[in-house]
Amino acid sequence: MSSERDAQFHDFVLARRAGLVRTATLLTAGNAHLAEDLVQSTLTKLYLAWPAFQRAHSPDGYVRRVLVNVLVDERRRLWWRRERPTAELPDRPHPGESGPPGELDERLRTALRELPPRMRAAVVFRYFYDLDVAETADALGCSQGTVKSQTARALDRLRAALQARTSEQRTFLRQGVTS
Repeated sequence: MSSERDAQFHDFVLARRAGLVRTATLLTAGNAHLAEDLVQSTLTKLYLAWPAFQRAHSPDGYVRRVLVNVLVDERRRLWWRRERPTAELPDRPHPGESGPPGELDERLRTALRELPPRMRAAVVFRYFYDLDVAETADALGCSQGTVKSQTARALDRLRAALQARTSEQRTFLRQGVTS
C-alpha cells in the first residue's frame, strides 16, 4: 500500500511541481529561493496528508491552501523579522538587464513584497490565476467577504506604492536634468 501511495505522490510531484513553483514565486513576490523552500514544505505536508488530499473535493484548492498556510507560517518565524533572504545583493544592481517574458516588473515585485502574505495571496490568486472569490476564499481558508476586503485593500496599497515610486523616479529625473 505504501508503495502505491509513493507512486501516486511521485506522479503528482512530476506533474505539478513546476506549477507550484510558479505560484510560490508569485506569492513570494519573485523570491525564487523562498519559493523553492515553500514548495518543498508544501510537498512534505501533502505527502503526510496524502489520504486527506485524495479525498478532497477540490484537490487544486487543497494544494493552494497548504501553500498559503506554509507561506504564512514561514513569515511568522522569529528569524523573518530580523533576516531578509534575497537572491541578489542590494549593492550590486544589474542595470539594463531584463528578465524572461512574463516576469514581474521590479516595481510591482517590490510593491507586492510589501503586502502581508495573505493579502498578497488574495491578489495573486484573484489576478494572476484568475480565480473567483469563492475559489480564493477556499484557498485562503476565509470567507468571501474577507477575500473582497483583502483584495480591495491590497489593490489600494499597490496603487499607492506604484504611484509613489513613479513620483520618486520623476523627481530623480528632474533633479538630474536641472543639475
